[in-house]
Amino acid sequence: MVGSSLPRRALGRLLRQYRIAAGKGQLAAGLHVEISPQSIGRMEDGRKVKIVTSQIKDLLDLYGVVEPSEKRDEVLSLWQEVRQQDHAAKLQGDTKGWWRSYRDQFAAHFDHYLSLEASAHRLTSHQLTLVPGLLQTPEYRRAMIHADDPNLSAVDVERRLELAARRRIRLEDSAFHLSAMLSEAVLRHQPGGCAVMGGQLRQLITDGERENVAIRIVPFGVGAHSGLVVQSFTLLEFPPPANRLVEPPVVYVEGYEGALFLEQMDVIDRHRRALSNLGQVALSEDDSRELVWRIAKEYQA
Repeated sequence: MVGSSLPRRALGRLLRQYRIAAGKGQLAAGLHVEISPQSIGRMEDGRKVKIVTSQIKDLLDLYGVVEPSEKRDEVLSLWQEVRQQDHAAKLQGDTKGWWRSYRDQFAAHFDHYLSLEASAHRLTSHQLTLVPGLLQTPEYRRAMIHADDPNLSAVDVERRLELAARRRIRLEDSAFHLSAMLSEAVLRHQPGGCAVMGGQLRQLITDGERENVAIRIVPFGVGAHSGLVVQSFTLLEFPPPANRLVEPPVVYVEGYEGALFLEQMDVIDRHRRALSNLGQVALSEDDSRELVWRIAKEYQA
């Protein structure tokens, strides 16, 4: 896990807020501290860039956040927290995040998602077609890898399976909670055939017995509901901060050619309402488990 992900995101939000308030563009900010405007953008998005303390101070000067100032102290305190956690990660041999040793196996946007997933304490996933990645069996994942790229080498397939297995370790953390709202279609699609799906559904039953995992199914035939109009998404929520800054949630929407990271509160609220509506039509956890088991037995027939 990259420990500095949350303070880095908080730092980026404040720097963006003060830059905009000062009427400065990313180009002007970058020129002022001799880095690219793209680097300014990445930093404001909470991503790691090469920058030093003097440049952070110069940016604050440019934005009019000068001493003495609580705002300036807050930014510099966050920057020190980022540096300290980066240093601790370096001592532990985790300077970039464990998943980045697999970065040749996923799209650039997924690097950012995995960083958020590692920092989140709660994930709520609404899925229309596929089992969420954290709940997939190796056989199911292998079938989906083949569907996406049937010509992928055996070595690359195994590396992707290793990545998936390492992600699942997160479920062992009792402080981490995963809620999955799955369309019945997720249970009916058959990547890999009946045997693979039977194993996957049995794994869903087992995972659903974990205290920190909740799986509910939206069955066919329940009438109109938000799941029919909103695409699959994951809501990531973060633990209470060490400082007074609240880390806002993120909605992650993955597409075939890229992904969206949505942070506007009105957008977050709409997705929360969609989840609330899904909760009204979804089966209870116990009834969901019975449906999953019934379909799993169909695959054994």
